[in-house]
Amino acid sequence: MTGIGSPDTVKAFEERLLDVSDKLPKRLRQCADYVAANTDRIAVSTVAEMAEGAGVQPSAFMRFCQILGFSGFSEMQKLFRDSFVGDWPDYSTRLSHLRQKEEGSPSALLAEFVDAGRTSLEGLLKTVDPQSLDKAVDALTGAGMIHIIGLRRSFPVASYMAYAFEKMGVPAMLHSAVGKLDSRHAIRPGDVLLAITFSPYTAETVDLAQAVAARGIPVVAVTDTIVSPLRKFDAITLSVAEVDFGAFRSLSATLCLAMALSVAVGTARQIG
Repeated sequence: MTGIGSPDTVKAFEERLLDVSDKLPKRLRQCADYVAANTDRIAVSTVAEMAEGAGVQPSAFMRFCQILGFSGFSEMQKLFRDSFVGDWPDYSTRLSHLRQKEEGSPSALLAEFVDAGRTSLEGLLKTVDPQSLDKAVDALTGAGMIHIIGLRRSFPVASYMAYAFEKMGVPAMLHSAVGKLDSRHAIRPGDVLLAITFSPYTAETVDLAQAVAARGIPVVAVTDTIVSPLRKFDAITLSVAEVDFGAFRSLSATLCLAMALSVAVGTARQIG
């Protein structure tokens, strides 16, 4: 199978995997079986982690990638990262799409965004696992200090939660990266990090979550897809899927979750 071109879509990858699986020796078949059952791990794992999951040596997993047509694991991983992050258009392109569809009147925009927000809210009860929500509230309630980070699109959510916690007397610190100040050393044992990021994921948020988790400090993550890099750090994960209109994504469901989480923590602290 060497010398063949690499799959250029996830669907093509799945077809290639199906085609070669039955022809592979035992070790490489283990790789195929593990990948087939854990495609969500490819974008966020190292080759060593994938090999360990498959019960083989990293060299065997690299060989498996090459049989599928890739130069190595990095090329295969890029396919999956690109498929989830995608080429999200810039704002000029988004506005151009709306103009082309003649959907730019204020009333029409309002109606479409209301509809997108309503759909996102309706889906929130399906994406947020109740047990994970309880664990998140327990972790944040018991924290000496809640450290909050959410940059770019997530910043309104992070700043709202910092505001809400302050009004309820809950110790919280907003990490905003203003002036490129790195406040990670303020995070101490007994604290909890609340990290908020969505595809395309903010590197500063992911880096802080990784550094904090490496120190054994709990991380509560508000994020989206099953391949969010925050899921690598054993974070207590609350999943939100926002419906977009014209490639503009609302924050309706995310802010609703933020409000519920803040009030639940504030209430639990008063009771405790």
